[in-house]
Amino acid sequence: MAHLERKSDIALRPRFNYELPGDKEHYLSAMEKAGQNQDEFVVTRLDDHVFVRFPKTKQHYWSPQLEMEISSFEEGISQLRGLFGPKPAVWTMFMFLHFVVATLFIVAGAWAYSNYSLEESFALQLTIMGLLIIAWFVLYFAGRMGRLAGKEEINRLFDFMKKTLEGES
Repeated sequence: MAHLERKSDIALRPRFNYELPGDKEHYLSAMEKAGQNQDEFVVTRLDDHVFVRFPKTKQHYWSPQLEMEISSFEEGISQLRGLFGPKPAVWTMFMFLHFVVATLFIVAGAWAYSNYSLEESFALQLTIMGLLIIAWFVLYFAGRMGRLAGKEEINRLFDFMKKTLEGES
């Protein structure tokens, strides 16, 4: 197996891609078996996808999870694609809030332009746009703080995956 390395800079939703020697079913079964032989992680398999997360009792709001897909396009070589990310509900909420802020910013911009064209005061609209920019920065930094809160857990998930897959090569 190619040596799996952890990158030092962890993005908000870091992705990785590795080529593995051997049959995909071998690695999928290894992940399933490893999940049954320990209680630190909950490992769920659905077809070619494996989800590794912490048990509910050990999770906090920012707890990450690992989603992996192991597929094979040629004999004897498997492709591992993985993604670390927050729980789907947290990610959906953050994307929804970003969408709302962006939409309101565009609406306030159109309203400001309309008032400007009519030669009326548009100070209120510019104030709203400024507040929406501040809201976007707050969301951004909240996401970064959440990432930092889950960094140690991401490392533990990566180490579990690495140990399991390298033990099976």
